[in-house]
Amino acid sequence: MEFQGRCELEHIGLSSTQGLYHQGEMRIRICNCLLGLVAGAAALIAIAGCKSLPPSKPESQWTPEEARGAEVFRQACAKCHYPTSTHGLHGPGLQAITKVQAMPSGAPPTDERLTAVILHGHGTMPGTALDDQQMHDLLAYMHTL
Repeated sequence: MEFQGRCELEHIGLSSTQGLYHQGEMRIRICNCLLGLVAGAAALIAIAGCKSLPPSKPESQWTPEEARGAEVFRQACAKCHYPTSTHGLHGPGLQAITKVQAMPSGAPPTDERLTAVILHGHGTMPGTALDDQQMHDLLAYMHTL
């Protein structure tokens, strides 16, 4: 901002010290308004970015294959993955993994892709040896997450 000359300040009824005070006060008000706008925008972005995931299917409603898949998960996957959270343990959380558009790797969560990742590994995740029935049951369970 340009400093207003003494004549201009006296013309609007302010002394030069009052003008400096009012300019400083105005700068503080402008900064406060800008900070408020930035904080509000950040809050809107955070709210818009927090999409709620569909809830997991209750255990009481599992089919026999889903229940067997949960046991396979506990034995083979639970040491690295949380099943009902998006927070990671040693690997990513798997809540709603079959319901999202992309897995953490960016690939779509098709049964074929999930099977390939589980059997052959991906990145730091080692492959897991499962027979066809175990894989079928595990995929059924993963669809409940």
